[in-house]
Amino acid sequence: MSDEPEKNPEDEFTEMLRQFLSGNSELDPSKLASAAGLPSDPAAVAQLMQQLQNAMKHTGDGVDWKVALDAAQEIAAKDAVSISPGARSALEQALHVAELWLDEVTFVAELAATPKLLSRKEWVTATMPVWTQVAEPVALSIADALTRVLKEQAPEELSGMMASASQLMRNIGGALFAMQLGQVVGQLSTEVVSGGDVGIPLMGDQQAALVPQNLDEFGEGLDIPVDQVQLYLSVREIAHARLFRHAKWLRLHMISSITEFARGISIDTDRLEELASGFDPSNPEELRQAMVSGALIPPKTESQLQALARLETTLALVEGWVDVVTAAATVRLPRRDAVAETVRRRRATGGPAESAFSTLVGLELRPRRLREAAALWQAVTDAVGPEARDALWSHPDVVPTSEDIDNPAALVARLLAGDPEPDEMDQAIEDFFREQENGPGETEAPPAV
Repeated sequence: MSDEPEKNPEDEFTEMLRQFLSGNSELDPSKLASAAGLPSDPAAVAQLMQQLQNAMKHTGDGVDWKVALDAAQEIAAKDAVSISPGARSALEQALHVAELWLDEVTFVAELAATPKLLSRKEWVTATMPVWTQVAEPVALSIADALTRVLKEQAPEELSGMMASASQLMRNIGGALFAMQLGQVVGQLSTEVVSGGDVGIPLMGDQQAALVPQNLDEFGEGLDIPVDQVQLYLSVREIAHARLFRHAKWLRLHMISSITEFARGISIDTDRLEELASGFDPSNPEELRQAMVSGALIPPKTESQLQALARLETTLALVEGWVDVVTAAATVRLPRRDAVAETVRRRRATGGPAESAFSTLVGLELRPRRLREAAALWQAVTDAVGPEARDALWSHPDVVPTSEDIDNPAALVARLLAGDPEPDEMDQAIEDFFREQENGPGETEAPPAV
């Protein structure tokens, strides 16, 4: 009988990974970086190895999203340009004027917080909580699928090792996904001009924000006075933030639709098994292509399609309302239409980072029915005025639907006819909730302030 202590399979596997991550392995780490869809330059490879080493030490059950934040902040900090005092003053003045112009054409709540001017890195820090909330279901699905497939593909003599190291593999799979998300968000930070630029509510507390460095790059080569570009984009951003402050239910509704969609995403394990069984470490192109093309994410389920349809309708209604309100608020700008057309073209094509996010999470950020939604809001404005238009955001039960976008005339006809008188049951329910809010005996509506 041997006096040597029996080796723990988990320790063996951990040591094998540690040897690889320290560079004492025949597998080239740059190949792993390439397979993960990450840059393969020496600095990026070194960062990847460090992040994977950290993942081995991670004891939590979820994804360590600090990996994504660090990667995004590093990209955002490259080529950073500081805003001069004069430029800062000009943008602050534009934001102030934008508030005044919006007061003339809207009846939504004013912002409680002063709009911010953010660096790219600050934008990453402020928005990462929402990105990770959206991406986490997909990251966990990939990590679980990777662990399951590796267990099934491992030779019989290694089965005990793989079974005991499943948490370690989940951590590494999650870290690889988090680094990819960090790459996407970091690249987005070099493209967005404001907090609401991608449509979904990324900023907390209905905060309005501009990214001055990107706003300057947006205006380059347009042959439009810079002050007009600043004013137009300031109006758009504040209109977007004010809408979410006014319709307090809207942000939760939109984020819930996104997470409902993301939770339904599963990984095509058959495809992953094919890749794992035929994976050549010296030529990871097939695996890389599968990851960057979205081939591992199977077709959308019926429930996902329904969640996606609800989200697209809401996105279109928000962006369409912002378009109509911004057009009304910027009538004083001689080149308003030129800036608006640039925004429309940019929104229609998106950018490389948006395409990468779509591949990573399977979610398009740009609504397809934006023009139709804008036409609906314009028809409502022309028929009943801006106050009645904005009142449609007061509750999810009265906001326009996909059917209303298809047939704006029917919605306008209902609005012109007025709301029907509530029946006795409706009145009793309304009185009950008013008593809960105001106390017994106070069933009269509070006076208008």
